[in-house]
Amino acid sequence: MTNRNRFPSREIVAQVRKLYPAGCRVELVHLDDDPHSDLLPGDLGTVSTVDDTGTIFVNWDRGSTLGMVYGVDKVRKL
Repeated sequence: MTNRNRFPSREIVAQVRKLYPAGCRVELVHLDDDPHSDLLPGDLGTVSTVDDTGTIFVNWDRGSTLGMVYGVDKVRKL
């Protein structure tokens, strides 16, 4: 599998950016990396940016700045 196939298409990234603009509030639904983070489902944060791979970077109210990986982690827009 090439790197091109591992990441969402430009169209999907554009959709993610539209759905989660900088400044919007989100709630954590699922974090695949939870053993390495103290974030819990229900935690709230503010989106700072979405990168070219569709990762949603969030400034979590707990102080973390962990990004949510497209297709792996789940957040809900408030």
